[in-house]
Amino acid sequence: MDLSFPEAAVWVLVFPATALLLLALIGRRAGGALLIGLVYGILFFGLLVSWTSRYLGPLPWAALSVVEGVLTAVALIPIALAYRWMPRAFPGTAGRLLGLPFVVAALWVGRELFVGWWPYGGFPWARLGMTQAESPLAPVTSWIGVSGLSFLMVLLVAMLIEVVRTGAWRRPLRLLVPAVVAVVLMAMPLYPTTPSGAMRIGAVQGNGPTGYFDVREPFEVIEAQTAATEPLYGEDVDLLVWPEGSLDADPFQNSAIARRMTLVSNRIDAPLLANAPTGRGDLFYNTSMLWLPDGSAAQTHDKRHPVPFGEYVPDREFFNMLAPDLIGLIQREYTPGTNPPLVEVDGVPVGLAICFDVIYDDVITESVNGGAEVLVFQTNNADFRGTDENLQQLAFARMRAIETGRSVVNVSTVGTSQIIRHDGRTVTSLDADEAGAMLEDVELRTGLTAGVVLGPWVQQLLLWGGLGALGFGWLRARRR
Repeated sequence: MDLSFPEAAVWVLVFPATALLLLALIGRRAGGALLIGLVYGILFFGLLVSWTSRYLGPLPWAALSVVEGVLTAVALIPIALAYRWMPRAFPGTAGRLLGLPFVVAALWVGRELFVGWWPYGGFPWARLGMTQAESPLAPVTSWIGVSGLSFLMVLLVAMLIEVVRTGAWRRPLRLLVPAVVAVVLMAMPLYPTTPSGAMRIGAVQGNGPTGYFDVREPFEVIEAQTAATEPLYGEDVDLLVWPEGSLDADPFQNSAIARRMTLVSNRIDAPLLANAPTGRGDLFYNTSMLWLPDGSAAQTHDKRHPVPFGEYVPDREFFNMLAPDLIGLIQREYTPGTNPPLVEVDGVPVGLAICFDVIYDDVITESVNGGAEVLVFQTNNADFRGTDENLQQLAFARMRAIETGRSVVNVSTVGTSQIIRHDGRTVTSLDADEAGAMLEDVELRTGLTAGVVLGPWVQQLLLWGGLGALGFGWLRARRR
């Protein structure tokens, strides 16, 4: 399963990986399913998020892997129970080849939603549909969202398992339904959105010392960003984008930073979208601001989902007793933002997502529903240099482009940065650990894809429908 995610990104491996896990759950009681889920979950997350140990060592890596592994194990129990109860409740061919796979696939999506929601806002990093960023199946998300794609993938695998288990492969007509699902997955075109012009966007990767433990001189980060921006001076630019963490200090409280931003904005003759920690009263935010040539910045957006144990510490007193040295490193507590993930540039709404906010559906959906015609994702991957993290996050950005039918500008402090078309194709790219600038006429698009409109409803239908079907199957199986 890990090999289906970047860096390897062998997307086809997700199907045998899913099949092996489902086969391991068949016939298990709750206790056996829990043990299998623990082995799978802890090992999988240990491999997938090994980049969390890059600077802070093995403890955070182990903690995240164990927590996500335990949650995964608990959420796999209903799938094992479905394999026990549903064939008893509905023993006919339709029940085995259609009903059981539908319930299993719905419960799988419910597991993804559970792990992506709880605790502390969840961690929706390992959704099955996100493995398909480079595959021909990606356009499905533009119709039913990422969760809908996960559902269809598991549905196909579960159907094929039942075809073999029941011997239905001997009757070709019974292969029609899984064949239809496979054709839908492979042949689904992109949901159409409407071109509405273009915006000439410059995106700058400064490659400055922006990591948590990087040694830096005063103003070294903004100096790196400014130096990498200089090739764009004199070019026709509508919007200049700098990444998350592109400023050394809060420009609303540091006049030197503010003057430099005003200078850059005037030299480029365009608004500058930058990012820095900001303070308002006793609260701190991870803020992106649209800085204008006149030195004002009335439009801002605060990160909606600060990272627990990275940007704030939940239940600090408890965790401080467990790991005081690590918890003590995180002094600043970021507050979740409440303002819309949008700014307007010359009348064009631009949707925003800061770093890991790209994996949260609510941020993306709100920006597109708010009229965003292009999406800008600002991130700082400096703490994960040399790992798979930046490529995994970039794959999520690519899936968001396809899901929403919008061009995406994904810019990092240290890479990899890309401008991506609405169909997922890369327009231009900056490699990791290199300073540089991208400048492109980025296509603007309007209209809502079915994935944006129906995606949240599909999630709720699968979550509660799967649980309801499992409960009904249990009652019917007992009566039988």
